[in-house]
Amino acid sequence: MQTRIIDGNAIARELRAELIRRVAALAVLGVRPGLAVVQVGNHPASRIYVRNKMKACDEVGLYSEHIELPADADESTLLGRIRTLNGDSRIHGILVQLPLPSGLSAARVVDALAPAKDVDGFHPTNMGLLAIGNPRFVPCTPLGVMKLIEHEEIGVQGRHAVVVGRSNVVGKPLALLLLQKGATVTICNSRTPDLRAMTGQADILVVAAGRPKLVTAGMVKPGAVVIDVGITRLADGKLTIVKSIWHYARGRAREHRDVRRAGFRRWRQFLRLWREIRGLNRRKLGVIPEKHRQSAARFLGLAPLQIGPAGARRLRDRSVARRKPRPDCPAHSGGR
Repeated sequence: MQTRIIDGNAIARELRAELIRRVAALAVLGVRPGLAVVQVGNHPASRIYVRNKMKACDEVGLYSEHIELPADADESTLLGRIRTLNGDSRIHGILVQLPLPSGLSAARVVDALAPAKDVDGFHPTNMGLLAIGNPRFVPCTPLGVMKLIEHEEIGVQGRHAVVVGRSNVVGKPLALLLLQKGATVTICNSRTPDLRAMTGQADILVVAAGRPKLVTAGMVKPGAVVIDVGITRLADGKLTIVKSIWHYARGRAREHRDVRRAGFRRWRQFLRLWREIRGLNRRKLGVIPEKHRQSAARFLGLAPLQIGPAGARRLRDRSVARRKPRPDCPAHSGGR
């Protein structure tokens, strides 16, 4: 079996094109999605992440704000800025860049976010909705893993998925998403006894432990789907990526599937924006009269960009015509 590489960069380009189209569709309705990123301090990795998020917003046409606070900012100042953003009609999504400097409570900061604007999906309300199978916003990395699996048409139902990593950001929400798709899920971590025995059973293996070189080729069975989302900063201070899965693209591990880490980062950036626009589309439908919602939903998500209100009305009329009973068809003789 030959290695099949999942190219995150290529999939990100497809998603970027879709986002540009959806943003343009919203613009026809007089809406420009807005994203605010709140950064406290000058963490080197955070600078890179925030810069990439702002660049992604520009590429697809989103309005964006970068709110920078000094590392010594007190918690009340940070919470005040979040409350202001909660009430800002230009802002539809808020991201608080983590980690926060010492002395600031990430839990209290996340709690202060309006759940409907928490596009990272970390608010307890959004985590609870995910747990019961009715998600509003899903943490980006787990959603990215699921979208990659879906894009590659990899079957999940009935398969054994092993997630190495137990964080609220990746491991736990990813396990829930896999469970909801019908997988049998095992959650491990770097302290799991005999980790090799667990990973060796996986049909789908996702490693997000944040510990470099944790999984080697001999720990993965032939034919497994392998996705590595781990990232570690080296002790020398360089922002060098070291994978959690080490050298598994060689030897017998050639039979496994990999996702390039750089491609996953790019894919994840556009996925964040996709979640925000999708959530905004849903909220926008809430203020559209009921009789127009079906056509508006098509317009926001599927209709070509050149279709304006008249085109949307035609879509509505056609959809109504399709729903009319057909007297010549027994299946339609009683209506819907």
